[in-house]
Order: sequence, then structure tokens, then C-alpha cells
Amino acid sequence: MSKKKHSLLVPLIAILLGFALGALVILVTGRNPALMFQAIFQGATGINLIEGGFNPRYIGEFIIQSMPIMLTGLSVAFAFRTGLFNIGAEGQLMAGSVAATAVALWVQAPAGIHVILVLLAAALAGGLWGSIPGWFKARFNVHEVVVTIMMNYVILFLNNWMVVHVFGSKDRIKTAMFPVTALLKDPGLSALTNGSRLNWGFVPVLLSVFIFWFIIEKTTFGYSLRAVGFNKDGARFAGIKVERNIVMSMAIAGAFAGLAGAVLTVGTFNYGRFLPSAEGYGMDGIAVALVGGNAAIGVFLSALLFGMLKAAQPLMQSQGVPREIASIIQASIVLFIAMRLGIEYILIRLRKKRAEGLEEEAQP
Repeated sequence: MSKKKHSLLVPLIAILLGFALGALVILVTGRNPALMFQAIFQGATGINLIEGGFNPRYIGEFIIQSMPIMLTGLSVAFAFRTGLFNIGAEGQLMAGSVAATAVALWVQAPAGIHVILVLLAAALAGGLWGSIPGWFKARFNVHEVVVTIMMNYVILFLNNWMVVHVFGSKDRIKTAMFPVTALLKDPGLSALTNGSRLNWGFVPVLLSVFIFWFIIEKTTFGYSLRAVGFNKDGARFAGIKVERNIVMSMAIAGAFAGLAGAVLTVGTFNYGRFLPSAEGYGMDGIAVALVGGNAAIGVFLSALLFGMLKAAQPLMQSQGVPREIASIIQASIVLFIAMRLGIEYILIRLRKKRAEGLEEEAQP
């Protein structure tokens, strides 16, 4: 079996095993696994197989759940492809959220221009926040995992301080509502999906997937970034500016995550938020990147899968299935992805046994 087929088959097997494990847990608790699959199907398509009927609101919420983790998945995957481990997507998302809030509240611009400024500011802020651990890595060889983890806490408290003391939150929970010109939401999209929170955020998300693919796969710049990840010494010998590329890699990764902050802030919530703790978008991004094989199309599909599981949680709960089952399935899929070598070994053994069986049948 070719390497390309393995790269497609192993994640598929991991996903099937994850769902099987989730169904097994439900059986052990004395519930019907069919209810879980019905909830997942309804969350993705809006179709209720048990009672009948179609509600497009579920589709809108499914897309909303997928968008931020698709961007944080791109962030983590971009760093992985260039030999770096970006644990800071959560913090870069918050940095983008802070910048989006500032531009939304303080900048006055016409409709269409204002929201673009918000998105650009969020991507720039996320890129700058991501470039800091990149600079420490390039300049002092400080591991990016350590720096990004610490910076996640820094930006969390900075965000909360700015929401209360800079943006003037009166209830210490959220800022004032943003002007309509700064928002991604559209009454037409909401009406189309029966009152869901669907907004135009999917446009910059899809554009980000294309940009990721184009940079990594189709440009000499992307090749030089990957070359540094493969072999720093070899890249330096070839004339590539290693230190600059490390900083650029983390900056681009941070820009994807920063954009996720804007999609959440001016798309889903429409105000700046006080955050008691991290919301887990960065951790979900790591899982999405791993399941997607750090490829653009893989991240796109795995984010849809994880978004589908998140969107199905309320439906699971309403049908008597613990919503935590979705988290168990997500964790199981990541676990089986981590067992990639074991799954590949089993596939190879099965293929050899099948070939030996065919040879024995062919013998007279």
C-alpha cells in the first residue's frame, strides 16, 4: 500500500475506532448508541431521523462550531509543517480578539471597510503574538512550547484587564455591543438557517485554508519554511535565512489563530468578552491538525468532524445521552491517531497475509 493511501486510511480507521469506542461507552451505561448517531446526524444535516422534519438552524450552528477550530487547526498545522510546535494558538486567538474589539469599538469606517479592518487587525495581532516565541526560538533557542504556554496566560489576563479597564465593561463580563459595520453577521444568513448564528466568517476561513495550501505547497517561500523544519543546518548551508524563517513561520501560524479570534468576536458573539479561563480552541486546534495530517484539506475535513461533534452535544443531552460522549470520541480519535505506527503495522501484516493466501490459492 502506498504512503498516500496510508495517510488517508489511517485517519479514517482512527475515526471509526473513536466512534466505536463512544458507542461502547454508551452501551456500558445502558443507553442506546443509535441515539448518539442520530444526534450527530441531525447536528450536521438538520434532519431528525426519529421524529422526522428538517431544521436548517442545526447546519448553521454546525458551521459556527467548525470555523474557529478550523483556523486554530491551520495555525497548529502550519507550525508543524515547518518543524515547530505551536501550543499558543489559544493565546494568539485571544490576541486577535483583543485587536478585533479595539478596532470594532474605536475605529469608525463605512460598512464593508470596517469589518475588513477588524479582520486584518486580528490577524496582525495574532501574528505579532506568535512571532514573539518565534523570535525567542530563533535568537536564544528557547523552546517554543515553553514560551507559548506562558504567553497564553499573559494574554488571558491582559484580555480581561482590557475588557474591564480599557474597553469600559460595565458588568465586568462583556463590552458594549459592536456597531453593525464591524460585524460579520447577516440577517439574511440567519433567516436562511432558521435563526442560527451563521455569519460571513466562513469566507475568511475558507480563504485561510486556500492561503495555507498555496503557501505550503505552491511557493518557494513555503518550501524554504519546510526546509528549515526538516534540517536547519542543511537549510542554512543552502543559503536560507533560518532565524528569519522561524519567526515568519510562527507569525503566519499566529495570524491564522488571530483571525479565529475575530471570527468569534465580531461573528459569533458581537462583543468583547471577559474570560475566566481558556476556552480550549487551541487544544482543539492541535487535535484537528493531528487528525488532518497537517494538510489544508485534512484540517478542513477534521475541523468539520470536530465541529459536528460539538454541535451534536446539546442534542445528545436532550435525548438522554451524556454530552461528554462527544469529548470521549474526540479524545479517542486523537489517541488512535497517535497509534498511527501500530495501525500501519497491522495493515501491513493483513496485506502480507492476504498476499500469502492468494499465492497459496494460485499454486496447483
